[in-house]
Amino acid sequence: MNAPLLLDLSHTSHTQARTGIQRVARSIHSALGHAALAVTYDPYAEAWRPLEPWETANLTAATAAGKRGAQWPLLAKLRGGLRRRFGRTSSLSVAHPAIETAGVLVPEVFSPAVAAALPELFAASTGPRVAIFHDAIALKFPELTPPKTVARFPSYLRELLQFDGIAANSEDSRDALVEYWRSLGVKETPPVHAIAFGVDPARPRPNEIIPTTARPVVLSVGSIEGRKNHLALLEACEKLWTVGVDFELRLIGLAQRETGAAALTRIAALRAQGRPLRYDGPQSDAEVEAAYVECTFTVYPSLAEGFGLPVIESLAHGKPCVCSGRGALGESARGGGCAILDEPNAEALATTVGRLIESPAERATLAAAARARKFKTWSDYAQELTGWMQTLPRRK
Repeated sequence: MNAPLLLDLSHTSHTQARTGIQRVARSIHSALGHAALAVTYDPYAEAWRPLEPWETANLTAATAAGKRGAQWPLLAKLRGGLRRRFGRTSSLSVAHPAIETAGVLVPEVFSPAVAAALPELFAASTGPRVAIFHDAIALKFPELTPPKTVARFPSYLRELLQFDGIAANSEDSRDALVEYWRSLGVKETPPVHAIAFGVDPARPRPNEIIPTTARPVVLSVGSIEGRKNHLALLEACEKLWTVGVDFELRLIGLAQRETGAAALTRIAALRAQGRPLRYDGPQSDAEVEAAYVECTFTVYPSLAEGFGLPVIESLAHGKPCVCSGRGALGESARGGGCAILDEPNAEALATTVGRLIESPAERATLAAAARARKFKTWSDYAQELTGWMQTLPRRK
């Protein structure tokens, strides 16, 4: 594509958090490079505009924030308000009327305010309009999802109908979205195409696959929230520690206080008891990369995912991963390198984690299978996505 895509980063450009969706949005932005013009809906100017330098800096920040919400400096709020008041909106249709664009790509789960402003963004391009669909977890596990997200989700799924195409991150996510629209009786829907995400870690050398530390380190990367199932993992590890299995559990991830409070309480209690449990909170990409290299293997106890980036990231580092074999996680695990669970409950987790800790031979076999796999990069993903977008006609 010669003309750039309009890439909506309305949320990601205003936070340094590293949740899954934000990591995907940043990776797509980096992979597209000059093929994308990053834009945001400015709620203070009530208009779309290209990112300002401080917003672009958020996309490449080396640190990881401890808050998910968007942060707007006071000066940016005032500047937006003045633009609105004096008619200098810097909207794409006003400030950039001569820019030819190849389409619109929305990789985030957009807010009601952004949804209401999408027609203006769509009008700034004659190309196809595509959204990335991440998961239907708010429908499948409402009890493990923040209430505001559950309440908002049906409207979001209906708003996706205005796009020309939906790029689902897995077959499981695609099927869930199509089935939901079918249940509503919607007859004319945009095509939904499953395109798996990429991964760009540096592959470790063979002699770095198995750490030489005396105590095995079991790593779990993922936000601390209900559906990630940390309570079951913590119960499993406590069972193993009680019977004398020697290992360290290391957790990395931003806490979601509404659904992750019980897990945070349990983490604090186990640490107070002197258990070898390390919780690092949110970490930068470089710190997560180092954690993968240093660990013995990983465990991803999540009940459901739209994709499950930590699974393929672990495998791309040559590290086996313990995870569920169901849904999208099964899609990521099926190529080898994973110890697959029928159910990620405490008993199954304890059995499998304990077996891998005590079996270097099994770990080596799984690590070899992981290293033998070929993973698409984020550049591969961007090429596949934009290539598919070029085949889409504009829907009326």
